[in-house]
Amino acid sequence: MDASKLPLVAVVGLTASGKSGFSLQLAAALGERGVACEIISADAFQLYRGMDIGTAKVSVQERGGIPHHLLDVLELEEKASVAAYQRSCRQVINEIRAREALPILVGGSGLYVRAVLDKIEFPGTDSGIRAQLEAQAAQLGIEKMHQHLAEVDPESAARIVPANERRVIRALEVYELTGKKFSATMPRREYFQPAVQLGIKWPLAVLDERISQRTAQMLTQGFIEEVAELEKRGLAHTPTACRATGYQAVMDYLAGKITREESAEQIALQTRQLARKQRKWFRKDPRIHWLDGEAGASSNLKQALTLLGIEQ
Repeated sequence: MDASKLPLVAVVGLTASGKSGFSLQLAAALGERGVACEIISADAFQLYRGMDIGTAKVSVQERGGIPHHLLDVLELEEKASVAAYQRSCRQVINEIRAREALPILVGGSGLYVRAVLDKIEFPGTDSGIRAQLEAQAAQLGIEKMHQHLAEVDPESAARIVPANERRVIRALEVYELTGKKFSATMPRREYFQPAVQLGIKWPLAVLDERISQRTAQMLTQGFIEEVAELEKRGLAHTPTACRATGYQAVMDYLAGKITREESAEQIALQTRQLARKQRKWFRKDPRIHWLDGEAGASSNLKQALTLLGIEQ
């Protein structure tokens, strides 16, 4: 089977749904049919070195010799950005294609996934314009800034609540910088190259139990020790890394603010909340082919291969 004739594959969906495991199984099944595969992470926090257990990063041993990309590429103090990820990921996709292999994008960071799959352009930034807008917001109040946004870009103003100062200022920054409405930069659901998206769905009650089990497993594997080491490297003061689900709860435990049990409860709760946000995000995309987690790996692999046009 010629990998160049196959579409880009994306395994997407909710946290703890089994995306990583399924992607490895799919890559192995394709490998048995003569299609070499390489996996690309689409997880915003797996980009960071040292954030392994808490982000459920696939270990080198678990990868089974399948090349993985965009893991461990940022230091803690670096800021992750969707635009930078898009550039890096598309370059990796081109490199994999040049090796006559099939890229498999895997992750639950919805905007990161769309940035790679769809025709999306990210307007630049201007620190001077942003500083000026932030100063105006401090002086006039965000309500006034939102009113101004409604005058120049009614569609964006309708989508952005006044309380979301960061997005209000970003929309005005784009307008000032490009002369275009921020709403005009919103992406269409149009692939930049042929793609097939696969998602694994579970009943929420089952997913919640999977989250509880994974939380307990992470703590057993050394999540607390991981966070303690990252704190020495300044995790609490990082621009992006500190926002990863569960890490603040462990830092609160290490600071003596909560008990270990309370920390575990908070990690599981925050992960369930993340899953529900992801559910809302991915349900909006009608192009995703949803596989039934309860049907089992064999059934789902067969369905995935059929969707890719590969004879069983």
